[in-house]
Amino acid sequence: MPVWKWVPAWIPMILIAIANGALRELWYGKHIPELRAHQISTLTGILLFGGYIWLVIRILRPDSGGQAIAIGLVWLGLTVSFEFLFGHYIGRKSWDGLLHDYNLLAGRVWSLLLLWITVAPYVFYRFRG
Repeated sequence: MPVWKWVPAWIPMILIAIANGALRELWYGKHIPELRAHQISTLTGILLFGGYIWLVIRILRPDSGGQAIAIGLVWLGLTVSFEFLFGHYIGRKSWDGLLHDYNLLAGRVWSLLLLWITVAPYVFYRFRG
């Protein structure tokens, strides 16, 4: 299966991200500092995306480890593109505001979620049994 055929499998990740963000904004984010809410949201995102990616890899089965890596890279590109384009043009966030979540030294751990989206297809391909 060509890598571009895995793009539709990425689309539900938008819904997962929205649900994860809504959970943060409507529930625990109101009761804890913003940085802590960001960190918890990143962790729950990793778990939610992990479950979804595990299911997708189990059902659609990449042809090779190389293809699994390519899938992760395509999903990374789509995720970052969506985040910046939607976040800036629809969400009206500044470019600086969007880049703020990439500052690991400030405790912003969003990059870990992106790393997970990139490597998870390969990890689950290798351990699918």
